[in-house]
Amino acid sequence: MDKRLLEILVCPLCKSPLHLDAAKSELICKADRLAYPIRDDVPVMLVDEARALSADEVL
Repeated sequence: MDKRLLEILVCPLCKSPLHLDAAKSELICKADRLAYPIRDDVPVMLVDEARALSADEVL
């Protein structure tokens, strides 16, 4: 994923910065404990498409 794009993307729910999990192809919002999928190099920034993270995954 392009680093410039990652720098400007924020969580659509709380506007917190997102962190890339390249291994899982997801953008992580630690504040809301959500993981937004990246499909075909395009981040899917829809709350309904996000996966809830467990407490272990947030660390």
